[in-house]
Amino acid sequence: MVVVALSSSLPAGRNLFSSLPSTPPLPDRTAAVSASPPPPIPVPKYPPPRKSQKPPQPPSPNPGLKYHRHSKYHKRVPRDGVVISDDADRSVIIGESGVSYLLPGAPFEFQFSYSETPKAKPIAIREPAFLPFAPPTMPRPWTGKAPLKSKKKKIPLFDSFNPPPPGTKGVKRVEMPGPFPVGHFPKEGKTREEILGEPLKRWEIQMLVKPMISYNRQVNLGRDGLTHNMLELVHSHWKRSRVCKIRCLGVPTVDMDNVCHHIEEKTGGKIIHRAGGIVYLFRGRNYNYRTRPQYPVMLWKPAAPVYPKLIEDAPGGLTKAEADELRMKGKTLLPICKLAKNGVYTSLVKDVRDAFEGSILVKVNCKGLDPSDYKKIGAKLKDLVPCVLLSFDDEQILMWRGKDWKSRYLQPVPIFTPSKAGFTGNSENSGEIDDNQTKHDGNNNNVVNSSPKMLSLWNRAIESSKALLLDEFNLGPDALLEKVEAFEIVSQALEHSHPAFSLSCKENGSEGSTASFENSSSSEDFPTEEDYGNEDEEDYDDHHDDADHDSYDVVDRSAQPGSLGVDMILKRLKQIPFE
Repeated sequence: MVVVALSSSLPAGRNLFSSLPSTPPLPDRTAAVSASPPPPIPVPKYPPPRKSQKPPQPPSPNPGLKYHRHSKYHKRVPRDGVVISDDADRSVIIGESGVSYLLPGAPFEFQFSYSETPKAKPIAIREPAFLPFAPPTMPRPWTGKAPLKSKKKKIPLFDSFNPPPPGTKGVKRVEMPGPFPVGHFPKEGKTREEILGEPLKRWEIQMLVKPMISYNRQVNLGRDGLTHNMLELVHSHWKRSRVCKIRCLGVPTVDMDNVCHHIEEKTGGKIIHRAGGIVYLFRGRNYNYRTRPQYPVMLWKPAAPVYPKLIEDAPGGLTKAEADELRMKGKTLLPICKLAKNGVYTSLVKDVRDAFEGSILVKVNCKGLDPSDYKKIGAKLKDLVPCVLLSFDDEQILMWRGKDWKSRYLQPVPIFTPSKAGFTGNSENSGEIDDNQTKHDGNNNNVVNSSPKMLSLWNRAIESSKALLLDEFNLGPDALLEKVEAFEIVSQALEHSHPAFSLSCKENGSEGSTASFENSSSSEDFPTEEDYGNEDEEDYDDHHDDADHDSYDVVDRSAQPGSLGVDMILKRLKQIPFE
């Protein structure tokens, strides 16, 4: 009762315990754990956007562009090949050369690509038959806008026979016709033979080709080959220069002979030099830009037609099981080469033929190439090698040499077949190794198999006396060393030999020796007028022979100082006393 009375009598707000206790009480952790952090600010929720009841309609397409390449249009080719024609004799024809367009007055049937057309006949088309040229009744298709105003500037019509005077403003240089021999002048020609004129001589070819080697103005020929619009481009190059430089890259370089044939046939020029994928096309001695053939420009690239499939389930007379077995063995086969993108493949056909001499399967690596490119390459190899295509899996071309394959050599080269790449069929020329051959190879362990290319190199070295073929095999070290030393002396004598010529040392015979030397040198070393006349009658060099005429640089045939006959005559004359 006393405590209650005291507590009630104390003033409010007074602290009776002014000093803190020695041991403070422990904090209450339950209260801190139970206390939850304040809730975050709620994210406002916006209502979803209202969907329009009517979706926006796309603009109405042009009826001329209704069909495109990715459409499902498919129409079989009729038997006669004529798909469409009109009253003006303008028609679209589909034949063995693909899709061609026939116009009235045209010198030949126009095509999008003249050189890269498959050998097989198309079976269907992917778009309606339209002529990709401007219609004759309307200068341009109607697009809803007025045509542009015609330019007041008139482009002069260039004439190679009568070019503008040098220094004329607004006119570039026009190359005059030529070259011509002394006393000859240009003539108006209509046919190809008349425009080309006389065949070029060797020094004229060198004069025309040498400045064009480092010339960067060229025509690039890509995967589509020789296209229609490229014909006018070649003539525009011929306006400024007598030779047009054409650089070929990619798929067309597999068969350069075909490309060169179509270039000469369609342009009317003459290929005077070819190095790898670069072609130098001469326009002709009597070429006139004013009278050149003018072709209509192709406004778009037509869709390619549908061709038969290249890969069959059982090709080349094989059963499906045998073909699948070859494909399985081809997966472990190493490729003979790797094709680079936009490369030059002039030696691919030869490499595949050489590889078939030692193996029944050949694979070419095409990593990085467009699928259409290596399929076109496979189609070309199928016709040129020839061979049988098995697959294009993993961006690689797998080929089989076929049952009708025959070796190019009289003695067949031993077949190099890996342990997992043999053929188990019963065909005669399928690549199966004979039992007698295997027994002979097993008994003789010293036999070394060589490739056809190595054998040809050895034969060439033996014929040129750079290698020696030993008739005796069981030679001792001393006997072998003697043969090697004797062969070394003979080979050095042949390599460093020079034509020799002798003079008489007598003073009385100096005149006779000099006269005899003049007669011999004039008759043998220096050409006569008849030789020059025969040289004029020579035709162009065959552009298919790359190994013999890779360059037209003059060969340096200078002898050692003091070894010529003239030097010896001068030395002899200096010894004669002057009277």
